Amino acid sequence: MKIVLVTDAWQPQVNGVVTTLVELVKELEIAGHTVQVIHPGLFKTKPCPGYAGIDLAVNPKAHLKNLLMSSEFDAIHLATEGPLGWAARSICASNRWKYTTAYHTRFPEILKAALRLPLFVGYALFKYFHRHSAGVMVPTIGVQNLLSERGFKNLKPWTHGVDVRLFNYAPEPLEYPDFAQIKRPIAVFVGRVSYEKNIEAFLKMPFEGSKVVCGVGPLESDLKRRYQSVTWLGLLPRPELAIVYSAADVFVFPSRNETFGLVMLEAMACGTPVAAYPVDGPQEVLIDHETCVIKGGILSEDLAGATETAMHIPRSQARERALEFSWEKSGILFLKNLVAAKLN
Repeated sequence: MKIVLVTDAWQPQVNGVVTTLVELVKELEIAGHTVQVIHPGLFKTKPCPGYAGIDLAVNPKAHLKNLLMSSEFDAIHLATEGPLGWAARSICASNRWKYTTAYHTRFPEILKAALRLPLFVGYALFKYFHRHSAGVMVPTIGVQNLLSERGFKNLKPWTHGVDVRLFNYAPEPLEYPDFAQIKRPIAVFVGRVSYEKNIEAFLKMPFEGSKVVCGVGPLESDLKRRYQSVTWLGLLPRPELAIVYSAADVFVFPSRNETFGLVMLEAMACGTPVAAYPVDGPQEVLIDHETCVIKGGILSEDLAGATETAMHIPRSQARERALEFSWEKSGILFLKNLVAAKLN
């Protein structure tokens, strides 16, 4: 199958959406499919306001139309709701091409936090974007229910995976040079230092050991100034990030608005248990929906208490739960959700 993937999120950006799409393309190509990725690097770009490190295409429609009209494809997927996504949506409508979309990020909540845009306005905008999609792929049951209640149609489940070879199991926390001089136990957060991550809940909570943050983002300078006892590692290459996960005693995930949370799976694959709030993303990652048993971490409204308790969970249990997710399964489900773009 020949697939066109249109996305505003792609390398060199570093975030969960990019990781998901890069791993998806790998799996599709391994399975023998051809994927043409149309991303911001093919266009003139400018930085996204308030989000350093994320560049968006500027007036991409004409060039995008030329790319699509000159391509042969069986299916087209619009991965994001940015400038490329909107332009591709318009081009598909003009040519009566069917397409699928995905709901990777709860942008209405981000827009509310960053710009004070009311939630109902944000959801109305995104509902309009997805309204003609032949399949809106969502990563969790909770997100599917949320969007269904808000009137989104054609919702299709699409779970994600983890690279268990890169994020290898460590039965005991590893030694890591940057941790040599800080007190154990060590609690780690990995992700964008941004509005939607609720990172201050982690930074403020009582903890007898040391806190570590891996990531960059628009709140980084302010938070580094206010929380100087925290170890800030910035953006790390993924192989080194795997070592950081493996060296931690517990992984703390404070976000309340995550659609999935790949970083939890990455930490668990390394054997590091997770502490999180009982909300959509963590529930999808930690709860076995067949048995309703929580595996590999603790879910609680008391994040500090969850962090203390999670450290007593066997690291083998965290790894075992991570092994239940794979990019191969994710790729198969993605293919199942696709639709033929053009009428025969």
